[in-house]
Amino acid sequence: MTTVDPNFTESADREARRARLFTRINTADKWFQVLGLSWATPILRAAAGDNPRAQAKDIWRLLAVPLLAIAAFLFLWAALAPKVETSLGAVPGPAQVWDETVNLHEDAVAKAEKRAEFQAKVDQLNERLIASGRDPKERAYTGAPSYYQQIWTSIQTVFFGFLLATLVAVPLGILAGLSPTANAGLNPLIQIFKPVSPLAWLPIVTMIVSALAATDEGLFPKSFIISAVTVTLCSLWPTLINTALGVASIDKDLVNVSKVLKMNTWTKITKLVLPSALPLIFTGLRLSLGVGWMVLIAAEMLAQNPGLGKFVWDEFQNGSSSSLARIMVAVLTIGIIGFLLDRVMYALQSLFTFTNNR
Repeated sequence: MTTVDPNFTESADREARRARLFTRINTADKWFQVLGLSWATPILRAAAGDNPRAQAKDIWRLLAVPLLAIAAFLFLWAALAPKVETSLGAVPGPAQVWDETVNLHEDAVAKAEKRAEFQAKVDQLNERLIASGRDPKERAYTGAPSYYQQIWTSIQTVFFGFLLATLVAVPLGILAGLSPTANAGLNPLIQIFKPVSPLAWLPIVTMIVSALAATDEGLFPKSFIISAVTVTLCSLWPTLINTALGVASIDKDLVNVSKVLKMNTWTKITKLVLPSALPLIFTGLRLSLGVGWMVLIAAEMLAQNPGLGKFVWDEFQNGSSSSLARIMVAVLTIGIIGFLLDRVMYALQSLFTFTNNR
């Protein structure tokens, strides 16, 4: 009878647990990269005992160096900002910008409480009307939107415009990729309209929307539609170009197989074209969303859509001592949201494509 060494069994179990741990870490690393948290992987590996010296180098490169760069930027900002005088006073440093961030948050909380009080009073009034046999009345809250509501308005607007751009660009890109004739027809239009600034589109869009919608009584306010359509016109081109390129780059053997199998057009597109071209389509979508987010701020400034663009414009027109700091808060907010939107699109790309090409 063979006797198994208990120490050997314990060592084998320990190695098996270690292997499972590293498998989980490697699986999590894919999502850390999607979320922009790739620095978490070497920390976990170092904690698990995987070559701490090599992991320390990765931690330095992925976490320490970016933090030091941010710290250096904040230091230079704090040192140089007071030396630059504007019509509104010295340029605010990080401390003043943070103070205004706190003030905007407190203002948003106060406005939310006022809105809740207003709604409670309306509900009480309607209860009395119903009790007396009369119909309840709808009363809209007319208070100024909070900073968080303006952020949400901008996000809604950019996604509406981005959705319209996607619905236009993807079919046209597939058509251009499948048909050389269609590509020859679309290419001049792409080259002409792709460089046009949103500031050039905005007056045209404003006049057309105003002609079609005389009042704001529709499903969406005119300022919202104007901003969203301007985003659409400026952001559809990266998706269109990348979709056409992805479709045109499909392996010719696969195209020949579709001919042998006598696939109809719809089956060919859904079963062959889209799966093969999806990585490049998502690359175009990420670029389009980034362009749309940049365009949106300028569009909201001029269309007076109550989002971040209007917030920046109102603060600029306000000219108070805190306006410049509030504009800087908006600039940082725009940058952070732009980064998060790109991460969302990259997460979707990772879910729906076989490759994670950036």
